[in-house]
Amino acid sequence: MAAGGTGGHMFPAQSLAEHMLRQGWRVKLSTDARGARYTGGFPHSTQIEQIASASFARGGIAAKLMAPLRIAAGTLAATWRMLRERPDVVIGFGGYPTIPALAAAWILRIPRAVHEQNGVLGRVNRLFAKHVDAVACGTWPTDLPEGVQGHYVGNPVRAAVAERAGAGYIPPGDYPISILVIGGSQGARILSDVVPPAIASLPMEILRNIRVAHQARGEDLERVGRYYAEHDIDADVQEFFRDVPRRMSEAQLVISRAGASSIADIAMIGRPSILIPYGAAAGDHQTANAQGLKEAGAAIIVPESRLDHTALAQQIETVMTHPEGAGQMARAALKCAVPDATQALAELIETIAQKGEG
Repeated sequence: MAAGGTGGHMFPAQSLAEHMLRQGWRVKLSTDARGARYTGGFPHSTQIEQIASASFARGGIAAKLMAPLRIAAGTLAATWRMLRERPDVVIGFGGYPTIPALAAAWILRIPRAVHEQNGVLGRVNRLFAKHVDAVACGTWPTDLPEGVQGHYVGNPVRAAVAERAGAGYIPPGDYPISILVIGGSQGARILSDVVPPAIASLPMEILRNIRVAHQARGEDLERVGRYYAEHDIDADVQEFFRDVPRRMSEAQLVISRAGASSIADIAMIGRPSILIPYGAAAGDHQTANAQGLKEAGAAIIVPESRLDHTALAQQIETVMTHPEGAGQMARAALKCAVPDATQALAELIETIAQKGEG
């Protein structure tokens, strides 16, 4: 399997790896240095390799000119390894680090698939959509190229999330309450700019009970932590939480970007959420991701274009002062979960692999 360097790509890959290893498969993950940061939660028996790739969307002119050479080198290396190991099937989860593995599988005619987490195909998955045996979709409907048939399986969640599925929800009240803020690796800065002052402006009868767990970019850690401290808010600010499932299950409210994996986790555990879709997301796919929870009455969507600390504070206060409504949001989120997504994706992969044997 191959996955790009964000949690949105890596977490579904981790879920599939956990399942396939239990079924007796040998699993190898191909990623880049960014993706390697997320491999700590993968089962120890997963083989992990870093491979050369590049993006045409990042860096200066020199980096863009070098991108084809890096991709070609990564593809040659992946092809050589696959010639020796001859995998039964290759699946890509999106992101530019998947290009070498999928290209090598196409060259060698190895059965292959992609899994798209969002309602709009990412650049790499769109590039390969007509050159794979199956396109598995985590969100439905998914905008697919003409002539491409999608297979709706849902977005797999990690075992640590599945273990907390439907965890009991304690509505907000006059006692310690938790807010979890998760921004993802892209576009997290605006949450660091807006969320702390929004929370600080809440009425004191709410604020005195609040504890915040805020995931922020490394360059924002100090200022975010300092802001909370200066306003006497109990906050744990870290660059990456390795225990998001636990923190989410203990939260009364989740404030998050609308990445597909975050949406799947929120639905599986069942928590009220305020979702702020990433405005620069391709095809505005994060807004599409969030619609299901919103329409179910489980989430409030705040468009980035209308995000400021006053508007956000009003939405937080609405949830925190209506415990019955918050409980209804939690129950509605659970109804949006797809608990068998990992099993469905695994069955699709096994079917593709069997066709290759034939």
